[in-house]
Amino acid sequence: MALSRLRRGERPDEPEGEEPSTWLGGRLTRRRAWGIGAAVLVLAALTGTVVWFAGSDDRALDAACDGVLAKDEVRAVLGDGEISVSNRTKGTFDVKAKAKGDEDRANTLAVRCEVTADDKGSVKVNIEAGPRPRTAYGIAGTYTPVPGRDTLAVPLGHGWSGVFGTDNVRQDDNEDGEGTAAVLLECAKGGTSLLITVETKLGGVTLDDPAVRPDFVRTATATAKAANDHWGCGASLGKPVRTVGLPVNEDEYEPLLGADGTCAGVPTAARSAVSTARETARDRAPREACALGARDGSPRYRLDAYYGPYAEEVRAEYAGSPGQDGPSPGDAPSGRLGQSAYWASASCPDGAEDALFLVRADGTEDDTRRKPDLTYERTALRAFAERSAQHHGCEAPATPAR
Repeated sequence: MALSRLRRGERPDEPEGEEPSTWLGGRLTRRRAWGIGAAVLVLAALTGTVVWFAGSDDRALDAACDGVLAKDEVRAVLGDGEISVSNRTKGTFDVKAKAKGDEDRANTLAVRCEVTADDKGSVKVNIEAGPRPRTAYGIAGTYTPVPGRDTLAVPLGHGWSGVFGTDNVRQDDNEDGEGTAAVLLECAKGGTSLLITVETKLGGVTLDDPAVRPDFVRTATATAKAANDHWGCGASLGKPVRTVGLPVNEDEYEPLLGADGTCAGVPTAARSAVSTARETARDRAPREACALGARDGSPRYRLDAYYGPYAEEVRAEYAGSPGQDGPSPGDAPSGRLGQSAYWASASCPDGAEDALFLVRADGTEDDTRRKPDLTYERTALRAFAERSAQHHGCEAPATPAR
């Protein structure tokens, strides 16, 4: 039934207005890449950051993303023609970092590579380790976002903890297909994780075609499998993805009383005119959403669940927001945000980040209402959080009393 669109934000470590392929002075072809390779390696040795840029052949693909990029899957979507590759690896990863209890020495690993074929499209991959050190927290950008503000991202399923989202649902056949797949690897020791996010842009395809959608996901799952081995994460892996759902559009609302996915159990409300919903299935997705609306589908409230690095990201955003007055989700298990929003949280197994649940007014400029129905907000949040936490094997959530 429902999905929402996350707006893409600029990464804090990118030069403003530049694409990743322009780092250090422009897109690298084979000739230029090998010409400056030695200088880049010297710079890496001096700074303690491993950075390597490669050019336009399979040797570049072999080394991309610290050697874990799924080359066969990339070639399957971009073809065998000429490509350009940009690549960067920085930071460190310790699978036991969280268990050691030193927040200042948490994981800083950030790997990024992009492969572009001028006549086909591009594949951009980010691999980020968590938890991040507190000193890395900012207003936004701790982890790579997945589109889902106006659409709702769907779970990958097939045993993977992941989501698939897009800003371009319901495209014409002549428009570029654009989708983002994210896979969360919850490492076997100490609550650490690896988040693999892959943005794929392909010309001449449409996400409406169910046969095409898995092409936007396979690079992420294959790269996640390689990353799991490369960094010794020890996470449970899923099966090959042969089908994937379509992110849910704003006009795909249904009666709330019939909800059986992420909105299941959330009550209607006469005073707030809540009677419809947009939702997705629950299938180990590290992000879940339930969009509540009026009879005509116009937005009323938004319920969100965040797990692992996504929960960490939202807590960091509130902690660093200059407009946040009073306690925030990083300060207490539950509470009220401003005039018309609440949060709840739940402890999750194996040392993972506590799950975070939010209810906010939707369809308003500042996510608030002049006359909010606070009792309904708390009731809806409790119903949503309890079912989500149970599905993920977390403890019963702490919810706000008033």
